[in-house]
Amino acid sequence: MHFVIRAIDKPGSLHIRMDNRGDHVEFLKAHSDQIVAAGPLLSESNGDMTGSLLIMSFADLAEAETFTRDDPYAKAGLFESVEISPWKKVFPAD
Repeated sequence: MHFVIRAIDKPGSLHIRMDNRGDHVEFLKAHSDQIVAAGPLLSESNGDMTGSLLIMSFADLAEAETFTRDDPYAKAGLFESVEISPWKKVFPAD
């Protein structure tokens, strides 16, 4: 099942994101077979990273929640909010 994970950074926390980026990228690489799409959300005004958007495959919501909780960004306290929603891929068809 696919899930969309939308995580919004705390205001003024770009330094936390940058300090933990390497560990976050390695964490994603370890789960690359589950990633449909992933990347940072950007500020319209200056292009700074302001959050994360991931579309991933998990067995269930509990697995998605565990993944999100184990992300180095989450462990570092980067996120102000995290939303996890089931998602159905329609286009392009597989």
